[in-house]
Amino acid sequence: LFVFVTFAACGQTSNASDQSLKYIQDRDKLILGLDDAFPPMGFRDDNNNIVGFDVDVAKAVCQKLGVELVLQPIDWDAKEQELTTKNIDCIWNGFSVNEEREKNMTLSKPYMDNNMVLVVRADSNIKTLADMKDKKLALQAGSTALDALNSKADFKASLKEVAQLDDNLQALLNLDTKSVDAVLMDSVFANYYIAKNNKAFVVLSESLSTEEYAVGFRKGDVALKNAVDKALKELAKDGTIAQISTKWFGKDITKVK
Repeated sequence: LFVFVTFAACGQTSNASDQSLKYIQDRDKLILGLDDAFPPMGFRDDNNNIVGFDVDVAKAVCQKLGVELVLQPIDWDAKEQELTTKNIDCIWNGFSVNEEREKNMTLSKPYMDNNMVLVVRADSNIKTLADMKDKKLALQAGSTALDALNSKADFKASLKEVAQLDDNLQALLNLDTKSVDAVLMDSVFANYYIAKNNKAFVVLSESLSTEEYAVGFRKGDVALKNAVDKALKELAKDGTIAQISTKWFGKDITKVK
């Protein structure tokens, strides 16, 4: 009872039947679902280890909670099913907040801002959204890039084709081989990828939407959500999150208070 009262003070109040925090504590592990091809939030390094900003933060949170972090790569298009069937305990990997997710899940407090942007080849004549008329666009299936596209009806209608691919890396490969003319994706991913891989890509200045990243939990798992929020707040206060952000982005771009 003491645990639930303590964490309830930090945000939403969990009810007496909410065993979500106790569930992971009794099992001594938190199973985190992620797309392992989403740098710098979660991806495989040259040694095939899963690394990234979200991974480092999740490790620090799990130390606070006293449980082991288990990283479980998932099909991003089936992430909600993975969560509801309890194959994973949370989705923590550049997970954007939108109305549908707020309705169907319990979400942590947002910890980072993001924009949905267009990435084009540096030698492309595409400089604005209007230049995409009759062009081919790629995006990741099951991502909020599709939400951003659907919110711009005129822009979507102007496109010749929209290809929904398994992940953003595949989309960028299609861009590199000129199979598509642009990729709609997270600015966090795009800017990191271009800088680290020295790719001849550019990000258009005009974005399609502004978003926030949060951790996604099963609907009603408020006790676990509050525990994670509390741990994130403590890690922000002691400077840990700022250090992790600086490691991956060169500066602190988080918004945990």
